[in-house]
Amino acid sequence: MISTPDRRETAVLIETAMAQGARQDKACEVLGLSARTYQRWTQQGGVEADLRPLVARQAPANKLSEAERQQVLDTCNSALFSAMPPSQIVPMLADQGLYIASESSFYRVLREEDQLVHRGKAQAPRKVSKPMAHQASAPNEVWSWDITYLGTNIIGMFLRLYLVMDIYSRKIVGWEVHERESAEHAATLIEKACWAEHVRRESLVLHSDNGSPMKGATMLAKLQQLGIMPSFSRPSVSNDNPFSESLFGTMKYLPMYPSKPFESLETAREWVHEFVQWYNHQHRHSAIKFVTPNERHQGLDKAILAQRKAVYETARQRHPVRWSGETRNWDQVGAVWLNPDNQSEGHSKKAA
Repeated sequence: MISTPDRRETAVLIETAMAQGARQDKACEVLGLSARTYQRWTQQGGVEADLRPLVARQAPANKLSEAERQQVLDTCNSALFSAMPPSQIVPMLADQGLYIASESSFYRVLREEDQLVHRGKAQAPRKVSKPMAHQASAPNEVWSWDITYLGTNIIGMFLRLYLVMDIYSRKIVGWEVHERESAEHAATLIEKACWAEHVRRESLVLHSDNGSPMKGATMLAKLQQLGIMPSFSRPSVSNDNPFSESLFGTMKYLPMYPSKPFESLETAREWVHEFVQWYNHQHRHSAIKFVTPNERHQGLDKAILAQRKAVYETARQRHPVRWSGETRNWDQVGAVWLNPDNQSEGHSKKAA
């Protein structure tokens, strides 16, 4: 609401600008005012005062009386309903043949009286912040790992596949198959993977979900010993660990994935070994410009992509009429982000 003196001052500025040749709408725009508002202010030949504060405000016809508001509060705070939300109270009152107010009115009265809190013994839902964003610009900077079930020929019995991948290259850097989940198995796997990849202390982030093997004391102690920074997903949010989730999807939807359950622990380990060899050394990964994870992990992808680009340029020169624009983009994929925020740039949009 703009006071009358401010209106007059604004009108004088607009009139001065118009006298010097400015258009009315442009002069109003500079002052953050619409031309229609200026015209309404000056429609009687002078600046009119704002009469809205003088208008008597009438209470809505459907407003609850003070007695009705108190009845709502007394009902909500009674022994029978003190642990229930209005969504439960209102239907129960209707079953008893009683109507005090609508459900929304119950909520509004409780909110105005600062009583709209979580009712009952259950803890109120808590907001969990998104995990910190991590960037991988080279191999062995950010790893992601998880555990998935492998079916067996015994109903209700499953094997557990532990799988660790490098998010920069998508290479599987460690895996094991066990009959159960444990922090001890996980700690051993991570230690072996660090030895195989010659990981330096304080140089690696290891991301996982919130399962007990991931956050067990043995596992956390091993990470501290190896100088690895742990990172965890939010509870029940699979999108926080997209690389591992996508890898498991790739594995289980392959034609080579067994159509029948595994007969034993040994057969499962043999199949996973074959899969890892194929995935790391033969699978041309769409998120890294269709080079293999091992090629990117070893830094060979730049030369491979440069050769592909040269092949396309030669083909374009041979038949220029077949190309309406640039050739296919074979530039090397840059840094990869895990759980990027809005400010993170250049993050990968494909997980696997």
